[in-house]
Amino acid sequence: MLGYYPVITPRTTDPKTVPNNIKAPHDPFNEKILAWFDLNGRKNLPWQLNKTPYTVWVSEIMLQQTQVKTVIPYYHDFMQRFPDVLSLANAAQDEVLHHWTGLGYYARARNLQKSAQMIRDQYAGKFPEQLEQLIALPGIGRSTAGAILSLACGQHHSILDGNVKRVLARYFAVEGWTGNKKVETELWQYADQLTPRHRTADYTQAMMDMGATLCTRSKPQCDTCPVHTDCLAFVQGRQAELPNKNQKKLSQ
Repeated sequence: MLGYYPVITPRTTDPKTVPNNIKAPHDPFNEKILAWFDLNGRKNLPWQLNKTPYTVWVSEIMLQQTQVKTVIPYYHDFMQRFPDVLSLANAAQDEVLHHWTGLGYYARARNLQKSAQMIRDQYAGKFPEQLEQLIALPGIGRSTAGAILSLACGQHHSILDGNVKRVLARYFAVEGWTGNKKVETELWQYADQLTPRHRTADYTQAMMDMGATLCTRSKPQCDTCPVHTDCLAFVQGRQAELPNKNQKKLSQ
């Protein structure tokens, strides 16, 4: 037993679109997710084998806007040259960017090094382990900070990356573009309520794996999803519609 079962109140949905026999999503969610992870979760990715705040941080930044299979060789190369915070902080920026070539979004690499230099100068090279300290570093938002602290430090923090947004938006049939501040606030509330205090790191990885392998943007594998019977998008047949797209971008 997990010992932490939050009471989730789903958003109001149109009664015309929800059959009368549908029950609201409820607390076994995290238990089912963890059971699925034990059997199917990804546990042998390079950054999982020698898990430290630094390795998790580098992998999380690389994985932004980039798929796992693309990141793996770049991660190996980057870590071979910059195995710790100080080696990254003290390197020439041109060399850092050289090892980032091919991943794109070069601001990520620049912020990575700026943060490493701040860790060197402000924390004597020791990776900070408080949420507020991490969020103050360039390129690290609340979700990335939560991932670092939960995956590497075992702390109880929730995450809300693109994969998790998609899972929760479908599960609770959240209307609106997930990049909208109001929608994102609602999704954070669900993420905070559902994240268990027991096995937080496993749950965090499980949610990312769910979004990456089952609850994908197109053609989600709902039949093998451990929580599909309670998923409002599945029940309503709206998997392709949710999460909603950015209407402003579509109208341009």
